[in-house]
Amino acid sequence: MSLSVSFKFPPSGFEWCALFLITGVMTYLLELIGLPAAFLLGPMFAAIICKSLGFKLGISKIFMPVSQAIIGCLIAKSLNQEIVSTVMLQWPILLIAATATLLASVTLGWLIGRAGILPGTTAIWGMLPGAASSIVLLAEDFGADPRLVAFMQYLRVLMVTLIASIVAKFWAHIPLSHSHTVNFFEHVHTVPLLVSLCVVGISLLALLVPKISGGVLMLSLALGGFIQFEGYSQIELPFWLFALAFAVIGWNVGLRFTKDVLIVAAKALAQTIFCISLLIFFCVGSAAILVHCLDLDPLTAYLGTSPGGVDSAAIIAASTKVDLGFVMALQIMRFLITLIVGPYLSKVVAKYSK
Repeated sequence: MSLSVSFKFPPSGFEWCALFLITGVMTYLLELIGLPAAFLLGPMFAAIICKSLGFKLGISKIFMPVSQAIIGCLIAKSLNQEIVSTVMLQWPILLIAATATLLASVTLGWLIGRAGILPGTTAIWGMLPGAASSIVLLAEDFGADPRLVAFMQYLRVLMVTLIASIVAKFWAHIPLSHSHTVNFFEHVHTVPLLVSLCVVGISLLALLVPKISGGVLMLSLALGGFIQFEGYSQIELPFWLFALAFAVIGWNVGLRFTKDVLIVAAKALAQTIFCISLLIFFCVGSAAILVHCLDLDPLTAYLGTSPGGVDSAAIIAASTKVDLGFVMALQIMRFLITLIVGPYLSKVVAKYSK
């Protein structure tokens, strides 16, 4: 008779500890080489690694809107009279640039569906730029395969975020010796902090209107921007809270890359990467036009036109010396156009993909 005693660490606890540990290591390494958006990319890569190992982790639904509200405050911090004036004066060019990216993405989606690589509706929804989480939620209602749409959307977000970070690093020529020092517990003034936390809390009321995709981010941005723009208070939150919001967004993207989704999408992987690359190159061309027409610095134009998400663009832009307000103005304009016109446009074009 043998007596064996085994001690088992709770699987969920072990998996979360592993995720946190890998996140810390990946973020530290990316910070060490001075790559912008390390606090987004580190958690994203860590989540992909954990998910590929079979970890059954997921981010609670409430954390994403809270993170989006915090990112909205980050964007609102950059708003000022000069930026608003620039947008008001240049809105026709911005509108053309945002619409052109949307039409290019729909065209590429149509070509994927036309070639029989993926179903037409799924391909078009998968290629729509920006607002990835919102598009995934809407796609199933329009007959698309949500798994493949999620794969295409988050693969694009991953590619765009990584490429934009590398471009920001080497295009902006940020030397390692001048990389910023992270101060998680920097001093924050009490009144602006309380005002900012109120903005985050009030922004969550947008969840009461679920049909408005991205409503929390937009309400946080609008309310925080109004308060700061009118001079009522500055928007201030501690860096550790921004870092936590970045991590939640990164984990949410990375944990979407499940084995099932990867297996289903394996046959279309090469073609999807090719089409996403074409879309990125198209946006580079749009950025070059903006540089010429508006006399912008190339990095600001590139980040403004990059077909990723509003939140990831904000994180990357905030990590570099660019015009954050202009970047977000263009990103948000395309975000709104995509949410308003995208579903109808995708439904119409999908009919011609069959």
